[in-house]
This record gives sequence, structure tokens and C-alpha cells, in this order.
Amino acid sequence: MTTSHQPQDRYKAVWLIFFVLGLGTLIPWNFFMTATQYFTNRLDLSQNLSSVTNTSSKDTEASPAPTVSLPERSPLSAIFNNVMTLCAMLPLLLFTCLNSFLHQRISQSVRILGSLVAILLVFLITAILVKVEMTALSFFLITMIKIVLINSFGAVLQASLFGLAGVLPANYTAPIMSGQGLAGFFTSVAMICAIASGSELSESAFGYFVTACAVVVLAIVCYLALPRLEFYRYYLQLNLEGPSEHETKLDLISKGEEAQGGREESGVPAPSSPPTSKAHSIKAILKSISVLALSVCFIFTVTIGLFPAVTAEVQSSIAGTNAWKSHYFIPVACFLNFNVFDWLGRSLTAVCMWPGKDSRWLPVLVIARILFIPLLLLCNVRERYYLHSIFKHDAWFIIFMAAFAFSNGYLASLCMCFGPKKVKPAEAETAGNIMSFFLCLGLALGATLSSAPDRTLPNWPAPPPAPGHTPTSPGRKRLRPEVSLTLAPGPDTKAQAARLLGEQGTCYFLKAFLQSTPLRPRETSTGLGL
Repeated sequence: MTTSHQPQDRYKAVWLIFFVLGLGTLIPWNFFMTATQYFTNRLDLSQNLSSVTNTSSKDTEASPAPTVSLPERSPLSAIFNNVMTLCAMLPLLLFTCLNSFLHQRISQSVRILGSLVAILLVFLITAILVKVEMTALSFFLITMIKIVLINSFGAVLQASLFGLAGVLPANYTAPIMSGQGLAGFFTSVAMICAIASGSELSESAFGYFVTACAVVVLAIVCYLALPRLEFYRYYLQLNLEGPSEHETKLDLISKGEEAQGGREESGVPAPSSPPTSKAHSIKAILKSISVLALSVCFIFTVTIGLFPAVTAEVQSSIAGTNAWKSHYFIPVACFLNFNVFDWLGRSLTAVCMWPGKDSRWLPVLVIARILFIPLLLLCNVRERYYLHSIFKHDAWFIIFMAAFAFSNGYLASLCMCFGPKKVKPAEAETAGNIMSFFLCLGLALGATLSSAPDRTLPNWPAPPPAPGHTPTSPGRKRLRPEVSLTLAPGPDTKAQAARLLGEQGTCYFLKAFLQSTPLRPRETSTGLGL
């Protein structure tokens, strides 16, 4: 088997298939998270349905000034984001770690195809349940079970794909990363279209889930076509034959003593010798890829620590009230901007892979991304005591977000491409699985750190107490009051309520609800990736 006999990837078919598989890995979970408001709103409606029914029959007499009673958030809706984060992160880390150890015992086709089919079934059920009425508790429990299943199978799918790409040339990890980046772009566009169309939450969510099913079906079809391609079969067979051929760069056919000597020099036991323990093998691989693994972990820790927990709290500096400021600033300047440049950064590694896998510049550039923490915190984030906004103009935030996203996509893709190439071909799949675990570990650490801005970084000033209200001591929690406002009738009733809610320090959720502003999910990013 010589270099002259290497088949070519005709029409870039293998590259495109890995791109679609990367898209199918992340777009289902991205759409699920985009529909978070649908889940919380449905829990609120189920909680308040009975109270609305009971009170509607009593309100028969007209009053001179209408009373606007705001629905109180149900306990299940209030804890939804926190429980979702827990149900997403624990299975993600657990199954990514298990896949690193068990991938040799379960065939690749079972892991990848089985995960895709399982995710498809979960989203089919999710789409059907949009049209099915049920109690709040049942809906909450079923949703959490689906989150666990999506992230469990998604973790196995993602880790298996990175392991599979590891046996191919280095630039074949790039299409997986690029496909995942495009998934974020599609999600942002879908969210903006839903806002612009003014469609109901249930209709938007149903569209998200059906689209996710279509993408997963496309990924299944592409994966089934993969073994038919000669280029893919060649490298898969090369990986099964062991590391000796790679050490001779495919120019020599390994024979007897040469292969034996090559194995002894490289520290790899011969087939006749007792097999090295799995723990020792993984330790050796970890030592080889430790810099790249820690780098990708740090990249996503910084990214998820800031996006969207901090970046979604930035306000437009444009004066007055307009559609850009109230509806489109965060979806466009934050989410769409991030996903576009993240995708561009990931895609650039298909044509440029600087710095090299052994260059010191790569970890230096990774660590340098920590500069984005003060830059984004000093943008026009909501008013706080100790950190004053320096970069107030919208342009500063858009520029910082573009650079932040591009560096995330480019550097993370480089690390994921180089990781499997730091070890021998027979260890490439294991190295790819380990790199996927450190990627998920970075997501989990970032999601944990992203809760800090809610309590410390912005330093929100305490709202002024309402007339006649005695503030509680700092050490005691204030119970959520029932809100009932008497307003003068007119076309601006909602605006009056929103203004009064802001003056009385009532939660932003209710204020945004009255302003008919599409609520931004305040949860931290969770799940498979960005």
C-alpha cells in the first residue's frame, strides 16, 4: 500500500458528509434550547389556568378602571433553567467519558447510527407533544427526561464522530466543527424570523422540532452512504492495520522484524506481547495531547462563561424606543453575530491551519482570549455600581463579539483537528474521544461560571422600595408578592404597567411580558456545544 495508491475524496463527498453529521450533531439541541420560552410559558399557563377559570366567573361587574393581574410564575417554570442545565451537563460529561473507555467494545455504527435514531425519536415525540394537553408536572418531568436522553445520545454521537474523524487526515475534523457552527447560525436566523413574524410560541417551537427531525434524517442518510466511499474505506482500513504503516508514511509495507522494531522503538507492544492495560494507554494518549485538550477546555470555559450570560445583558446605546433596541439588538448583535463569526472561524481551518500542532503560539493565543472578559464586561451591560461602561456604543459590542466568536471557532477547531494527529493512527479514535470529553468539560465549567454574573459581576443596584413597603434585611429572602395594578384604560395600558413594574422593582420577566418583548432565555448555555 503506497502513497501512489491513495484514493482521492471525489467531489469532497466525505468532507460534505462529515459537515452534515456535524450539523446534525448540534442543531437538534440548539433548536431545543431556542424553544426554552415555549417550555416555561407552557408551564406558567398550566399553573395559572385554574385560577383564571375560577376568577373569570366572578368578574361580571364592570369597574371604572381595569385591574391588570399579572400571572405569577409557577415554581416549575422558575426552576426550569437550573434543572435543565443539570439534566444536560451531567449526562453530557458522563457519556462522553464512558465513550472514551467503551468505544472499542461497541461498534462505531451502533454508536453513531443508534444515537441518531434515538435523537430522531425524541424530537418526533417532542413535536407531537406540542399538540397534546397535559398537566404542568407531567410536562415538566417528560421534558427533563427528553433533555437527559438528547444529551446522553448526543454525547455519544459527538465523541464518536470526533473519534471517527481522527482516523482521517487532520482537515477532516474541520467539517464537523464547521457544521456545528452552521447549526448555531441556522438557529439564530430561525429565532429572528420567529420574532419578525410574530408567530405563537407553540407554532415556532413545532417548526423548530420538525426542522430538527429533518436534519437528523439527512444525517442518517449521509452516514449510511459513508461506507460506500473508497476514500473513507481506505483510511478506516489503514487505521485497523496498526501504526507501523503510518510510521513509514505509507511508503513501505511493514514486514516481520521491521514492524516489530518499529513498535519497540515507539513504546507500542507487539501483537504477540501481553496487551497494555487500557489505563496505561489512555494515560499515554493524555500525555501526548494534554496541551491541546486543556486548550480546548479553556476556550469553551471562557466562551460559555461570557456567552450568553453576560453578552445577552448588553443594552443598545441608541436613545428612545425602537424595534432594533427592543426586539432585534440581542438576537442580531449578540446571537447572530456570534454564530456567523464562530462559523467563519471554524470553516477557516479547512484552508489554513496556523499555528501548527507543536507551535507555542497556539496555547498563547488560547490564553490571550481571557482579555475578552474585561472587554465585554465594560460594554453597555445593565447599570451596576462598581463596573462603569466604557464601550457604550453598539459598534464596540459588535466588534468585540465578532472577534470573540471568530477566535473561539478558529482556535477550538485547530485544537480538535490537531489532537488525534499527536498520536499514532491506532490511537487516533481514542484521542478524538478524549478531546471531545475536554470540549464538554469546558462547556460544563463555563456553564457553572456563567451563574456568577447573576450575583456578583454586574452588581445590580437594589430597586427603590415601593411606597409603604419596608425593605427586608439583606440576609432574608423577600417573598414574591402578588402583583395587582389599577391602571387608567387606554391603548397604552401595557406601557403604564411596564413602567410601574420597573419603578417598583418587579422582576424583568413581568416587565418584558407587558412590553410584548420576546423574552430572552436567561439560562446559561448548556449541551453539546455552541
